[in-house]
Amino acid sequence: MQNASHMKVLGVLLSLVLAAVPALALAPPPAEVPEDLPPYVIGPEDVLQVAVWNNEAMTRTIPVRPDGMISLPLLNDVPAAGLTPMQLREALLKRLVEYIPTPEVSVIVTDVHSLKVSVVGEVTQPGRFELKAWATVLDVLALAGAFRDFAAKSRIVVLRGAGERRQRIPFNYDKVVEGSQANFYLRPGDIVMVP
Repeated sequence: MQNASHMKVLGVLLSLVLAAVPALALAPPPAEVPEDLPPYVIGPEDVLQVAVWNNEAMTRTIPVRPDGMISLPLLNDVPAAGLTPMQLREALLKRLVEYIPTPEVSVIVTDVHSLKVSVVGEVTQPGRFELKAWATVLDVLALAGAFRDFAAKSRIVVLRGAGERRQRIPFNYDKVVEGSQANFYLRPGDIVMVP
């Protein structure tokens, strides 16, 4: 009798597994980050783990201040914003040599808070969005909710950069959805304008 109940349980489990297999096949593959994206640059509010081998007093998790600096024992304020983790590592190595013979340093971004983009205009939830990973224009438009009734989806513009160096990148939602225009990844500080 016990074998029959075990067989029944195994049969149910096997049915559940087989039912899940088609769903797994339909799941879209994870988005790959294209090679042409720039390396990640540390920004204000990011949280870094700075580890100095064999020196627990120098090893710590620290936020990047709004002015782009981090504070470390012996070194005081160190510029971090605008550097890649490897560039910051090199800067720390150069400064630590004065205090520690042959220092070994690692810099890891543990929390991303500076990857912010904005969506303004004819969407139901305009605003500033803090991203945890690279995102495309379509990804961010989805975060901003539905288009309003009179949104000009074919005249969306992404503003990138500041001042005279500001670029206006056109984005035609309808053409991207139909596949005749490419979707692209946003960069920190980009503004998506939906007229």
